[in-house]
Amino acid sequence: MLYYCYMSISDTKITELEKIAEHIREAIITMLAHAQSGHSAGPLGMTDIFTALYFHALNIDPANPTDNKRDRVILSNGHICPVWYATLAARGFIKEEELLTLRSLNSRLQGHPHRNSFPGIENTSGPLGQGMSVAVGVALAAQMKKERFETVVLCGDGELQEGQIWEALMFAGNYPLHNLTLIIDRNNIQIDGMTEHVQPLEPLADKLKSFNWHVIEINGHNMREIVDALDTARSIYERPVAIIAHTIPGKGVEFMEFDYSWHGKPPNDEQARTALSLLRTLKGTIKGEHE
Repeated sequence: MLYYCYMSISDTKITELEKIAEHIREAIITMLAHAQSGHSAGPLGMTDIFTALYFHALNIDPANPTDNKRDRVILSNGHICPVWYATLAARGFIKEEELLTLRSLNSRLQGHPHRNSFPGIENTSGPLGQGMSVAVGVALAAQMKKERFETVVLCGDGELQEGQIWEALMFAGNYPLHNLTLIIDRNNIQIDGMTEHVQPLEPLADKLKSFNWHVIEINGHNMREIVDALDTARSIYERPVAIIAHTIPGKGVEFMEFDYSWHGKPPNDEQARTALSLLRTLKGTIKGEHE
């Protein structure tokens, strides 16, 4: 069954999405701890976004993952792929047991995603700044062929320091690619510090608008705001849409939140146990975000 939704959803459905996000966060911690390698902050911060995409917004079918009518997801900041893998597993594209092979020799779940390594992985990524161009090509091809699928591309805010991204943004706004949605993980961190200390991005929304993008800013942990933004993006026909999702790196794990040192390291066994305890008891950091 294709998963397609436009209507405003109930509080019950929002709660269901939040519970799925909790499960995905636990899977991320478990797989990273088992691998003893990988990135923690970004995947935890983007879990709510991925949950809303795959369990509400996208036109997809795990039983027919190559259906040409499917929506395409392009992950530019490939290092956050643990959240992509865990979400695809929760959605039924792969078995959840396979998550424990993350970064293992001969595993399909490498440290950066590889196109067609398993169903649902649409692009290969690693070097930052390239996914936006890939997504523009996919969206342009769809328009030229008069195909109606949507393309969603996700990137990090630190990644916006790459010039190639701005070339692609200018191209998309010029045509304009109304079938393209960009989601920016605005968590304010990168590998060596805070983005506004390394290379300030603000006023980010104004910059995107000047490139003929429709811009929506949201709390990236408020499930209803996320769902509404994704539905709005699909309804915009005049230009491409950029969703600036303000997120907390390491969301749900108190000792990781806002700490850029967790950008590229996994928890050890003791830290993983603490993290899972924090996620399962919620500590007031996730429950009720939509209220």
